[in-house]
Amino acid sequence: MINESYKIFITVKNMAYYWFKSFHIIGVVVWFAGLFYLVRLFIYHIEAEQEPEPAKIILKKQYQIMEKRLLNIITTPGMLVTVFCAIGLLITQPNYFKQIWLHFKLGFVVILLAYHFYCARLMKLLENGKCNWTSQQMRAMNELPTLMLVIIVMLAVFKNSLPTDITAWLFFGLVILMVVTIQLYARKRRLDKEKLLAQIEQIPQQ
Repeated sequence: MINESYKIFITVKNMAYYWFKSFHIIGVVVWFAGLFYLVRLFIYHIEAEQEPEPAKIILKKQYQIMEKRLLNIITTPGMLVTVFCAIGLLITQPNYFKQIWLHFKLGFVVILLAYHFYCARLMKLLENGKCNWTSQQMRAMNELPTLMLVIIVMLAVFKNSLPTDITAWLFFGLVILMVVTIQLYARKRRLDKEKLLAQIEQIPQQ
């Protein structure tokens, strides 16, 4: 009887682990998708300041609506599901607390949570017209979740066997290169736009 009860307990525990893990992954996907797009909306919101009236007012109002909906309906719920299911995973697998990789992963998750709430603060500043960030600075900020995602996923997959050989460094270098390339491309587009506007202003009005 005791053995049978123990088997049932183990079965239920294992099923709970897989359910928590499944929804944890879903939560992570939703959370990161929201964070990536939220800051992109911030960039468009800031650049809308350069538009003439009435486009400026219309665009800013639309971006405010999109930002609030994205944060409240997608990003924050994704964060809550991720955290809740992570707690469930740790309850079903308490031995993870003894592994050093988990402590590093949780440290990066804390940074990501701080990033999430800082984005919420930036949204309020943008709404009140008090955000001093430039679109270029916001683009750089938008790359932080990418680095966090790479590190967190690698820790979750490799655990204590995180590779430190040349292959790992090449992969990390590729991620950095991708981030730098995106920034350079964004800068080129900004400079091209400024050049085009300058040329338009030099055209004599009829």
